[in-house]
Amino acid sequence: MNDESNSVDKTTSAMQFKAETRQLLNILIHSLYTDREIFLRELISNASDALTRVSYEMLTNRDVIDPEAELAIHLNVDETERTLTVEDSGIGMNAAELAENLGTIAHSGAKAFLEAARDSKADLTNIIGQFGVGFYSAFMVAESIQVFSRSYRKDDLAAVWTSDGTETFTVEPTEKTNRGSRVVIKLKEDAAEFLKEYRLREIVRKHSEYVPFPIYIGESSEQVNQQTAIWRQTPRDVKTEEYQNFYKQFTLDSDAPLTQTHMVVDAPVQMYALLFVPAHLPENQPLYLRRDAGLRLYARKVLIQDSCKDLLPEYLRFMQGVVDTEDLPLNVSRETVQSNRVMAQLKKLVTNRSIETIKTLAKDSPEEYGRFWSEMGHLIKEGVATEQTEGEALYPLLRFHSLQHPDEWISLDDAIAAMKTGQKHLYYILGDDPQSIAHSPHLDYFRKHQVDVLMMTDAIDSFMLLRLTEYQEHSLMNVASAKLELPDLPADETSEEKPAEDISAEKMSALSIRFKTILGDRVTDVKITDRLTDSPARLVDPEDALNPEMQRVYRLLEKEYTVPKKILEINTHHPLLMRMSELDSDDSRVKLVVEQIYEDALLIEGLHPDPSSMIQRIQDLMQAALNAPQHASGDGLKSQE
Repeated sequence: MNDESNSVDKTTSAMQFKAETRQLLNILIHSLYTDREIFLRELISNASDALTRVSYEMLTNRDVIDPEAELAIHLNVDETERTLTVEDSGIGMNAAELAENLGTIAHSGAKAFLEAARDSKADLTNIIGQFGVGFYSAFMVAESIQVFSRSYRKDDLAAVWTSDGTETFTVEPTEKTNRGSRVVIKLKEDAAEFLKEYRLREIVRKHSEYVPFPIYIGESSEQVNQQTAIWRQTPRDVKTEEYQNFYKQFTLDSDAPLTQTHMVVDAPVQMYALLFVPAHLPENQPLYLRRDAGLRLYARKVLIQDSCKDLLPEYLRFMQGVVDTEDLPLNVSRETVQSNRVMAQLKKLVTNRSIETIKTLAKDSPEEYGRFWSEMGHLIKEGVATEQTEGEALYPLLRFHSLQHPDEWISLDDAIAAMKTGQKHLYYILGDDPQSIAHSPHLDYFRKHQVDVLMMTDAIDSFMLLRLTEYQEHSLMNVASAKLELPDLPADETSEEKPAEDISAEKMSALSIRFKTILGDRVTDVKITDRLTDSPARLVDPEDALNPEMQRVYRLLEKEYTVPKKILEINTHHPLLMRMSELDSDDSRVKLVVEQIYEDALLIEGLHPDPSSMIQRIQDLMQAALNAPQHASGDGLKSQE
């Protein structure tokens, strides 16, 4: 050790803080903060760093002061003197190191902090930890601070650093026989809450529960932190019951999670993580402790952020758990985590593992996955709709009700496995609710030939379908599309009996003209179709129209757009239309029926502007039916369909 490293004479008089440091201290001392408790977290983090450094030193060098001393942190209060003391048995500092480390902090980030503080509109407690100025946060609560320190080196002398946070600080010799640092804070009168041991326990358990060294409070030396972080244990050594107990304490959720995953990663970053898939959407649980989205982020077991939203994409916001890394410096980030290479790597690792965990749940526990899908499925669809990179990885997680499985959840893989011979496309139908689309005329063909159709009734489905256009080389096709391609089914599956009655081509043409005449420019055309069996008519878009998915997106976003005039396709084999073809052109019932068929089709498509306007027409139709003559063989009145 050279003489300069232990010189004291040049530090016994008052020394000036650098200008930037004085500005920083002025901000901290004279500003009001909503979360002043973070100062204690910063001091404990510094103490933990000092203990870690001395433990590494003693791996190769036992010639230090107090080699047998317990590596620990002690918190003590003196209500009479209004002081709070934070003491450690760490690496310690000599006089020169105190002056350098606590007197000149521009190299640690004071300038960067000031620039961020000037530009930030948020509470400055959110940026304190980002620039290596954590120690100085103690001036939010302190009238003055003394730091007594003794280096681990036997030849170094003890010294004390003193400042009231104004223009100057002093470094002087002092008496201290044991190794480490003792920070003594003279608290402001409005900071008396930090003289209460129960309050200190709350802060330690909130922010420093898993610091790897014991933290003792008071003369009784009560240890208040757990030290052992379950996520840092070897996964094979942790029982399922331990995971579930941790989850319940962590979230206050009375139900066990659906599944969990435990990560221990060495590269590209060193990190530990414990992630849970809850049984319920957290934001909907009134007693849930962690209703805010985000994982708890630790750096070397020190809490950095309670709800870090930068570790997972928005669509995975239901995930619960903790992430702990060795590669995120403690002085880089606290409340607000800056975007950097480490965070990007952590996010990629955690996101990929979350998706794989959910896939495993779907494969191994279909019933549990059904519970998950009912609660969180719309968020997976949101991911498909919004993610530029992971969207396709989510396709196997999607589940739907379908025409052939109205009460079950099926996957896209299930739908492919059940495809008919000659079927190339996966078919789907969009609608506002399951009841309306179940009776859609677009399903006539598919119902008759037992070809499955995916039912999509969530608002997010239209957005999702803008990206989900193909799966496993099978394109997805809307059964309401004017460009619908039907499957090329074998002849024995499509052979149909001709209807007992049929109408001539002449009557078909006349019927089509009647519809066109009555509906006028409300439709672009009226066409006869053979794709309907049970329904009298359906509406389809003309070929140059905006596709149905985009139309629904505009409608859901309440954006202005012109609903394209539809083509009305009519089923001339339907009994209703066959009977109409026999009525005289001037029969008043014809207009009523045509109008009602058209507006029924509008209603099914969710396009009717005023369904109540149909009431009078329906009553007129009932009156016409009651006035019709009885069938000779009937016992009651029947309509003449």
